[in-house]
Amino acid sequence: MQFLGLISRNVQGILYLLVALVFLTVSDAIIKWLSPYYPLHELTLIKAAIALVVIFVVAHIFGGLSQLKTKRPWLHLLRGIMYVLSDAFYFLGLAAIPMATTVTLFFCAPLFVCLIAKIFLRETVGLQRWLAIFVGMVGVFVIALPSGVEFNWNVVFPVLSAVTYALMVIMTRKLAISDSAGTMSVYVLISFILLSIVSGILIGDGQFNVFNQVALEFLLRAWQWPSLGVYQLLIICGVVSAVGVYLLSQSYRIGEASVVVPFEYASLPLAILAGFLVWGDLPGLRDYIGSALIIGSGLVVILFEIRMSRKLPLFKTG
Repeated sequence: MQFLGLISRNVQGILYLLVALVFLTVSDAIIKWLSPYYPLHELTLIKAAIALVVIFVVAHIFGGLSQLKTKRPWLHLLRGIMYVLSDAFYFLGLAAIPMATTVTLFFCAPLFVCLIAKIFLRETVGLQRWLAIFVGMVGVFVIALPSGVEFNWNVVFPVLSAVTYALMVIMTRKLAISDSAGTMSVYVLISFILLSIVSGILIGDGQFNVFNQVALEFLLRAWQWPSLGVYQLLIICGVVSAVGVYLLSQSYRIGEASVVVPFEYASLPLAILAGFLVWGDLPGLRDYIGSALIIGSGLVVILFEIRMSRKLPLFKTG
């Protein structure tokens, strides 16, 4: 921890984020591996319950559970619901399309943050940022239309994940002023548990699993008790997820969002590596072109945010 004290808060935020991405990639890979056999609500419930225990133990050791208190529980729960929806859409996409493609489409999130800030926060969105948003959407369609004709509906899931994640980010801006990363993590995990239980009650018997579609089968499959080996995998998944969620919250609490956000793109090479090592997936040419458009447009939006916050022109004129 002495090392962290010697570097700036922004660099600390970046380091927290990069480590978080490694842990979250492992968690994502485990869920994708289990998605053909178990329903989403079951995997989410077990993972979140294990992660919540880990967070409580860590909080008890480092400062006590009192640090998890908040004066805005309902905003935390609303943020948690957005996080759960984002995660659910993300994993539905992950079950049906390659890991790298899912991650790339999720990178629309900065573009949606820009749009949502315009709608709800009345922030000014200039022509350059509108153009960046348009280019990013073109990138989505480049990836979604591999044949040039037939639309792949499974790509809708990671895009919806990006929308709900953007809503969660807007709420995080308000909560980060007064609440700790641990508090935000706890409410996210509680939201996961509550919504997973409700989903299990409503669809856990598998009666609605009548669709011959990978993502919907993952959502509507009947609950079945995992084997000992699967429980061990889910324990690992829960622990690394807890660490990842905590470090992710900590990264944005410590560092400036405009500085930290670009480093989320580091999850793409991690996803490509995991997809290749576990499933033998490699992105095609259209995936690379779409990725370049999405990531490039996202970086333009982020660059404008940095320049506007510092009241500097985007390009030097002399």
